[in-house]
Amino acid sequence: MTAESTTTVYSPDNLIAGNNPEPATDAGTLITGQNLARGAVLGRITASGKFTLAVDTAVDGSQTPVAILVHDIDATAADKACQVYIAGVFNNDELTWDASYTATEQLSEFDGTPIVTR
Repeated sequence: MTAESTTTVYSPDNLIAGNNPEPATDAGTLITGQNLARGAVLGRITASGKFTLAVDTAVDGSQTPVAILVHDIDATAADKACQVYIAGVFNNDELTWDASYTATEQLSEFDGTPIVTR
């Protein structure tokens, strides 16, 4: 019997801005019903503490962006564990925002947090 192994290919992107130190991450849960790509802007649902794509018109707490998704996650069938960036400097053009946020709003949504967008 042979052991199986997998290889992950590193594909650099421009999500992280400049030569800044590695952004801070944390563990979380992405709520069921979403299939999101790395760089998705997330809000936290107050009642459950779970992450979801931030939507400006939401009224459950998730209207306030608090994190950025580290890896692609498919949670269409069930809640999934995820890693999120909670601090760092990011290229706004590489983030995935819900269409409810205007370009002007995007530039200020993380004000007062340890996340900076350029």
